Amino acid sequence: MNQLLSSFIDKKILVTGASGYLATNLIAVLKDVNCVIIRLSRGDSLVPIHGKADILDVTGDICTKKTFEELPEDVEIIFHFAAQTSVYVAESNPRVDLEANVLPMLNLLEVCQQKHWRPIVIFSGTATEVGMPEDLPVSESSADKPVTIYDIHKLFAESYLKQYCRQGIIQGTILRLANVYGPGPESSSADRSVINMMVRKALSGEELTIYGKGDFLRDYIYIEDVISAFLRAVVYIEQLNCQHFVIGSACGHTIAEAINLIADRSALKTGKHVLVRHIQPPFGLSVIESRNFVADTQRFAQATGWQAHYSLEEGLDKTLEALLEHINTEL
Repeated sequence: MNQLLSSFIDKKILVTGASGYLATNLIAVLKDVNCVIIRLSRGDSLVPIHGKADILDVTGDICTKKTFEELPEDVEIIFHFAAQTSVYVAESNPRVDLEANVLPMLNLLEVCQQKHWRPIVIFSGTATEVGMPEDLPVSESSADKPVTIYDIHKLFAESYLKQYCRQGIIQGTILRLANVYGPGPESSSADRSVINMMVRKALSGEELTIYGKGDFLRDYIYIEDVISAFLRAVVYIEQLNCQHFVIGSACGHTIAEAINLIADRSALKTGKHVLVRHIQPPFGLSVIESRNFVADTQRFAQATGWQAHYSLEEGLDKTLEALLEHINTEL
């Protein structure tokens, strides 16, 4: 990791959605590098950061071009993480989701074109853009057949980014993430970070619930592996430019397996066993919840040397330990 981080020395880096889960974990790594990090948020309170990096906090609405126009033009790297992340919010109000997930990308790209500003833009996509895959594992050659408004809009944003890359206005790439989990702030969307939510419940002694049989396959990837992928995306941008890549552990687990593993590993850490109960799925559950997904990460691995290091068991242990330490610190 240290050799990888050396590529960011003296760089000026912009991170949108700076109070969010991905951004917080990325900045926690980059803070120990001699660089400048601009944390862009809507006004959410940002936790003070202490390290080698110079931290500049900027408040702004990325749905307006003015926010990007007022940023320093010598920013060299942009991690665009700001997003509305709930599938259900998107379905209930497509226009709001369009404004939150597509318009900011277009604003950024138009400002880059107008100012002849050519940063590297790394965008966080989602593995669900492929829809309901018939064949596993899913790779970059799998057809995109989105089944939700949320995924349609993420695909729109990707398409804009690729188009501006093809025109040479910027360099950029997209990492489509599978189910990410691990330490970090809680998600603002109830339908995201389910594994983290279940870990917190287990540590609180609450029962864990599984919808139906819980036999749909998921690819769970630990946050440290994801951050490593984002860093490598910058370093290897020449090989990745204008493309999207699927990022996961390349290992499938059923939802029931994952939830039961949380209960088992939590019991080993705390000595307390929690109940795991199967319940009827609630009315109005999105069709995307019944997908099966496992990532094929070979193309990204071949281009960058990246690989996922943590098994689900190892990642859950690290997540439990981090949350237990946080709980004990608060006591």
